[in-house]
Amino acid sequence: MDKQKLDIRSANYDDILQLVIGIDEKPFRVQQIFSWIHNKGIESFDDMTNLSAVLRQKLSDIAEFSSVKIVQKQISSDGTTRKYLFELAGNDIMNNGAVYVESVLMTYNHGLSICLSSQAGCRMGCAFCASGLNGLDRNLTAGEITAQYYHVSRDIGERIGNIVLMGSGEPLDNYDNVLKFIGIINHKEGANVGQRHINLSTCGVVPRIYDLMKENLQITLDISLHAPNNQIRRSLMPIARAYDIDELLKACRAYENAHRRISFEYIMIDGVNDTEACAKELAQRLSGMKSHINLIPANKIPEKGYNKSSPAKISRFAEILRKSGFEVTKRRELGTDISAACGQLRNEFRT
Repeated sequence: MDKQKLDIRSANYDDILQLVIGIDEKPFRVQQIFSWIHNKGIESFDDMTNLSAVLRQKLSDIAEFSSVKIVQKQISSDGTTRKYLFELAGNDIMNNGAVYVESVLMTYNHGLSICLSSQAGCRMGCAFCASGLNGLDRNLTAGEITAQYYHVSRDIGERIGNIVLMGSGEPLDNYDNVLKFIGIINHKEGANVGQRHINLSTCGVVPRIYDLMKENLQITLDISLHAPNNQIRRSLMPIARAYDIDELLKACRAYENAHRRISFEYIMIDGVNDTEACAKELAQRLSGMKSHINLIPANKIPEKGYNKSSPAKISRFAEILRKSGFEVTKRRELGTDISAACGQLRNEFRT
């Protein structure tokens, strides 16, 4: 990608307005250009057929489409899940300059949902997750996040109505690009995905939760909690050494009071965090919150030694939480046979 040119897919409506003004074109062109990119998902200025050849040349002189392409697709045996491997332009010397990320399309009764990556790799180092095994390669641009959505939608020939930022990476560690992505994908002239159909999952970057609270968004915030106390959480999630559980939950309560209820994700690991005592402690810790708690059976990561909790343990854990007044669900285990489930996304091409 030419560093002197604007990544047009990362440009929001105001960015394109400034671009249009800068090349002495009429402001009404903004809607046409933005719609071509973010509604129709085109890949080249030449595809903008209602623009003159002169204008298309002007645009190509100062802007370009970031390189994002599907290099592999896998479909689960039950047909409910598709995993896509994307190649991006990058600086990973182990892969001849290319960077790779994965996205997952899931089919639910309520419709299609896509899990997007916000970073190539991850620097959070959670003990149960494959995404951070090789650290962080780099942040994704807003355009690279949106491109995952457009490519998959075009591949299946359908609009995707729900987005979860739960792929590789910590979204709040790439705050500016993720916020710009939400603005772009939500725009009425673009994909027009409602904010209430966007979930953002964080392992608990406390200062950024407060920042997000000020944005007045209607997205759903999911907190990867995974433990009822500091001792267990620190053994699983390095970020807990920077922000203890009380500090994190204080931020969550503030966010819930200012916006909408928060959803907590809790991975169920056999013999680690799945006891009845853990369930009772968690219920006490979250007392007073209108929280939804999503229990996630731990998925197999070859490099890790964790096993998922038994169905009986998960059911008992859920029962204790429900009796304490919480709404509890168990996440469906989709795509485990193609390593597309929670915690399994990684850079498959990295050597």
